[in-house]
Amino acid sequence: MKLTLVGAGPGDPDLITLKGIRALQVADVVMYDALVHPDLLDHCRPNALKVYVGKRRGSYSCMQEDINPLIVHYAQQYGHVVRLKGGDSFVFGRGFEEIEFARQHGLETAVVPGLSSSYAVPASAGIPLTTRGVSESFWVVTGTTKAGQLSADLQLAAQSSATVVVLMGMHKLAEIMAVFAQHGKADTPVAIIQHGTLPDERFVLGIVGNIEHKAAEGQIDNPAIIVVGDVATLANVDLKSFSQPNVVMEDRT
Repeated sequence: MKLTLVGAGPGDPDLITLKGIRALQVADVVMYDALVHPDLLDHCRPNALKVYVGKRRGSYSCMQEDINPLIVHYAQQYGHVVRLKGGDSFVFGRGFEEIEFARQHGLETAVVPGLSSSYAVPASAGIPLTTRGVSESFWVVTGTTKAGQLSADLQLAAQSSATVVVLMGMHKLAEIMAVFAQHGKADTPVAIIQHGTLPDERFVLGIVGNIEHKAAEGQIDNPAIIVVGDVATLANVDLKSFSQPNVVMEDRT
């Protein structure tokens, strides 16, 4: 009986690791999330059981409290379970909770890291989270805590000179931008990338003071990555590769 956590990467199915593909090829059961590209399931054995356990805001969700015992159940019934999760399992993926539950029930466990969307999605849009003379470090924070509130770390991040990357924050975009504005950063550049690394990627660039309007104008919604900081203006987005309104650029001159 075994559980292997596999990070599927930020979206593009080519961005999973070779080790992740090898795990899929030998799995008896693959439990996959909503952000996992369906093409990745082509790597599974033909007789492997594929179980969707996606969690999406505003739609049917399989609760984490249900997923944990399901992992144990399938491992006991079939043998090797691969838990395929978007991005990296240990970056806001609740992967450690699943590992701990599995270990408590006698399962062997392994982890295959994945590319986290927190840095891979900005990179796909040409945004370096750090670069000399602009940003020396970066924060990665969640837009919503388990209690449904803004993370207390966001207040600290907003006071920093570092780039701030916010995951799962679109439904609280106004509140998040208000925090930065309160710390005198109303003119700080902000980029939002939806469906990063995928053909339907959408991009909007603005500043703290107007990004909510720009996002609405560009019809940007979840799943999306929010990048706050001067590096946002370094985005190397080929406008010819996007059809309007996929890209909404902010003229700050």
